[in-house]
Amino acid sequence: MTDLAIPESGLVSPAVSAAALAAATAAAAASRVEIRDLTEVADLTEVCRLFASIWQPGAGASPVTTELLRAMAAAGNYVAGAYEGDELLGACLGFFGSPAKASLHSHIAGVAPRGLGRGIGFSLKLHQRAWALRQHVSLITWTFDPLVRRNAHFNLAKLGVDPARYLPDFYGPMRDGINGSGDTDRLMVRWDLSGPAASAASLGEPARVDAAALRERGAAAALSVAPDGDPLTAVADGPVVLVGVPPDIETLRRTDPGQGQAWRVALREVLGGLMAEEARVIGFDRAGWYVVSREKSS
Repeated sequence: MTDLAIPESGLVSPAVSAAALAAATAAAAASRVEIRDLTEVADLTEVCRLFASIWQPGAGASPVTTELLRAMAAAGNYVAGAYEGDELLGACLGFFGSPAKASLHSHIAGVAPRGLGRGIGFSLKLHQRAWALRQHVSLITWTFDPLVRRNAHFNLAKLGVDPARYLPDFYGPMRDGINGSGDTDRLMVRWDLSGPAASAASLGEPARVDAAALRERGAAAALSVAPDGDPLTAVADGPVVLVGVPPDIETLRRTDPGQGQAWRVALREVLGGLMAEEARVIGFDRAGWYVVSREKSS
């Protein structure tokens, strides 16, 4: 199984850091935003409002608080916002992990509905990468719900992260407008900031996988979407395995919670089971397939 060890790359080279800054600047320009480091209470309160509007937690709750963001920023952690003029359209929070300042854990990132489809999320992640590299941080980790197809594609196909662990019910009950009331399984991913995958992704040239072509070469689906939308499991013993997810799990959780929970259990058993056996997730096809290799890395 891939672990969360810090890449053995030593100090970040000035050339890598400069290239990361150039890529982040270009991405922000393409998405028509300015990304700023945030420290002031008024700005951090605005971030809290944005996150609350996206996650829609229960009455009186919030994904983060102004006080927490203020403390994080004052301690030198990463808090940034993406602005179009004076309007906050996206934000991201990360804090340093163990060992001290060798890695950054990106805890939460979100984009307002009006900013979707413009690459603002990508711009925020490239800004975070450039910021971390300037701090001589070589690794960023974060978690995401492996059932959310668009997030799997964004993280694996667009950013080039490496899934490291399957974590059942990682946060416990969240009961917000995105996660519902079910188990909060997550994939923990690692982003080697100066590695070839991150560098290629920052230039818009990430490695891609083609599930249809792999099936023609003998890859089998261990989990797929049945005609009625239910999860359909099958035996897949080959070296390359495909694991499918539903098109829109967030809507499914609202319209058919039972089927949504069935998908949670199925993905935990299939994808979580494969990763527990030290199989590696090597990519995600936009059509909704995790590509998993059973071959041991050298």
